[in-house]
Amino acid sequence: MIKHLSILGLLLFSLGACTYTMKIQDGAMAVDRKQYAVAIKLLKKEYSKADTRIEKGKLAYLMGQSYDALHQGPDAISWYKIAYDNQYGVDALRDYAFALKQAEQYTEAARVFKELGLEIGSPYEYRKEIRACEVAAEWAQEKRRAYEVEVLPFNAAAADYAPTLYGENELVITSDRSAATGDKTYNWTGQSFSDLFVVNLESSTVTPFPAGINSDDNEGSAAFSPDGKRLLFTRCTAPKGEDAYCKIMLSTKITDGTWGPVAPLPFQKAGINYMHPAMSADGQTLYFSADDPEGWGGFDLYASTYNNGNWQEPSLLSRAINTPNDEQFPFLDNDTLYFASAGHTGMGGLDVFRSNKLPSGNWAPPVNLKTPINSGSDDFGFVIDRRTPVTRNSTLATGFFTTRRGEVGGDDIYRFYQVVLPPEPIPDVAPEYRNLLDVYVVEKIFQEPGNPNSKVLGRRPLPGASLTIQVGKEERTVAVDEEGKVSLTLQDNTRYEFFASQTGYLNNDAVFSSFGLGKDPNRPEQLYELEIVLDKVFLNQEIVLENIYYDFDKFFIRDDAKPTLTALANILKKNPTINIQMGSHTDCRGGDTYNQELSQKRAQAAVDFLIQEGINASRLAAIGYGESQPEATCLCTRCTEEEHQQNRRTTFKIVE
Repeated sequence: MIKHLSILGLLLFSLGACTYTMKIQDGAMAVDRKQYAVAIKLLKKEYSKADTRIEKGKLAYLMGQSYDALHQGPDAISWYKIAYDNQYGVDALRDYAFALKQAEQYTEAARVFKELGLEIGSPYEYRKEIRACEVAAEWAQEKRRAYEVEVLPFNAAAADYAPTLYGENELVITSDRSAATGDKTYNWTGQSFSDLFVVNLESSTVTPFPAGINSDDNEGSAAFSPDGKRLLFTRCTAPKGEDAYCKIMLSTKITDGTWGPVAPLPFQKAGINYMHPAMSADGQTLYFSADDPEGWGGFDLYASTYNNGNWQEPSLLSRAINTPNDEQFPFLDNDTLYFASAGHTGMGGLDVFRSNKLPSGNWAPPVNLKTPINSGSDDFGFVIDRRTPVTRNSTLATGFFTTRRGEVGGDDIYRFYQVVLPPEPIPDVAPEYRNLLDVYVVEKIFQEPGNPNSKVLGRRPLPGASLTIQVGKEERTVAVDEEGKVSLTLQDNTRYEFFASQTGYLNNDAVFSSFGLGKDPNRPEQLYELEIVLDKVFLNQEIVLENIYYDFDKFFIRDDAKPTLTALANILKKNPTINIQMGSHTDCRGGDTYNQELSQKRAQAAVDFLIQEGINASRLAAIGYGESQPEATCLCTRCTEEEHQQNRRTTFKIVE
């Protein structure tokens, strides 16, 4: 499990950048709009005036979130603890545990994770985090260290991150220092919007990147082709009235110091964030990170090849690299891939890992670079500098990386030296390689049992669930054990298909591919995990579909709503015996007749989309409720925008 999106603050901008001009009324609204620097000032005043423990707990939790998003760990820890002590509940306890882990208080973090599992009724949920704390504590004590690090003098109090080699003795970095383009403040951080800057490593001077690239939007994470003539970088924009999304942009050098028009790479889809480009040594392969819902989960690493003057449709890197959590910031050093991950076992937030490309084309199991490259904070943006020979004694290589340890600013850039280590003993017996897979069938734990619209606290195993395993033409069905688990020894280069079912639950399926799983002689046995979540059937209960929004006075399905409806269509395909009713609700603004007609059109538009996805129309019904069934009960003229949004919802319910 990954801590909430605060660890992705290094994206800076992918969420909600379009909201910075909205008028903020209180601290809660500032947090909702991701204006954390604004929120802290408001919340402190509100907390000092709060009368009840419940109110204090809520405000303290929002304070913890705000400090967390600004990467001020000690303050976040304090406020999460205050929130939990004031009865805020498991959210505060969870975030307290993750904040302790990022502060490298591993023993205490493990204890809190154990307490958290017991409190939600599922020790299963946080077992991996407990083990990660134990492993990280061991790594922190290791004397054998492959790297030495030092902070660089050009870092500012602002965020400086994602170094990229440039010219003979320069770096291009991303920073939100005051010299960034534009005069607006990005209220997430309280700093400027981010731009690309050039660092002269001899003089430590930092200057804006040449004209034509930086804009009033957020730019960052650059990569150059080997000949230096093509620049790829991330830009995050928010068209009017829409959410912000990041895309990889391309510009070609016209003359020295002058760059041509900027355009997005053509394979990028709407409603998905693409970022962190990296080029192979021959310039023919582009690696990047994206949060495509068709990936393994969270942000994944992809590769695209350059052919006939175009970047081809990207391919998803294997499960050896990608996890259900986030993989970002790739960098290629010949046949070695370095990247940041929050999914592989690490020391806190994002950690830097390396994986070698094997002769078979597969990737070896990733290796954590450990301390001092990694820490409890986010560590990412690792690059090796091979532009000049290494002259430092006993040093194999040198380069740069980003860390959020807070020595100078929020994000700082360090130099590293990879040192020569004495050889480890060679085992007498050749290792026996085995790739293992544990498949878990689990259900969601709701904060309010029986209410599928309440908060999901975690997952717990479904003992006795049926699991059908198909490998090629062979198929067998087994029952999972008391831990909700089936364990398999994987065959090489094989596709495994799983179909899980349990009485009273919706069927679900999953796929695991052993293609691309490499072998590491230092760790000959590799264990992978796959979760299949079964949703309980709540007959004739409305379930709110998230992320279904309509333009004002419109009823067509927007692009950002399509993934949610496509996921619903897939559920219906896996459960051919159920019929559903799509419902649409409006807020109270507008006349009754107008709202009734608009909601009916919106519900029917959702049904029409499902039909286009291959669902038989006889299984679907559309009902518009207008404003007749508000979720938030408030006087219309006094409803907050949040309450109006709560009432504007699209739902479905299983009717038979």
